[in-house]
Amino acid sequence: MWRRIVAVGLLVTAGLVLRSRVRRAGSSRMSTTTESIEVNVPVSTAYNQWTQFEDFPQFMNGVVGVRQIDDTHLHWRAQIAGKHEEWDAEITEQIPDTLIAWRSVSGAPNRGMVSFKKVSDDTTRIVLRIDYQPRGVVETAGDLLGAVSLRASGNLQRFKQFLEGRGSETGGWRGVVSPSEPSVTALTTQ
Repeated sequence: MWRRIVAVGLLVTAGLVLRSRVRRAGSSRMSTTTESIEVNVPVSTAYNQWTQFEDFPQFMNGVVGVRQIDDTHLHWRAQIAGKHEEWDAEITEQIPDTLIAWRSVSGAPNRGMVSFKKVSDDTTRIVLRIDYQPRGVVETAGDLLGAVSLRASGNLQRFKQFLEGRGSETGGWRGVVSPSEPSVTALTTQ
């Protein structure tokens, strides 16, 4: 009898704690996930492939399509928590072979960056950081359970398989986007 009372008490307490976290998570706070992977290609190959945004559906789970509007603007279509979502993003900083940073300008609030670091002539460490704002109960629960982190990790693994399997990038954009200047200076385009 006492075991049942203790068990029920623990369940009630756990439920209250979870409800409190869901309420706080449902506010306007941003969540962050950071994942990394080493890819067995030169840094320029990894960077060049990442700039081919319209190829993302080939290795990013849930991404239905990405349309590049211009050098700094993208339109995304994806399945998130079982719902079709669309948003526009702006590249806020881009340095060849180093990093790409972005922020959403419509849709669900999100921002992030992907960085590229040379480990050796044929190995690159990629670090992906995403800041996002869960919306609704399903996304908040997924956030609390680490769903975004799992998806980001899986997407990096599929990127690695995609790129190492090909052995070369499908293209590349070597322009620079400076966060202090709204203009873009294209260095070279492949």
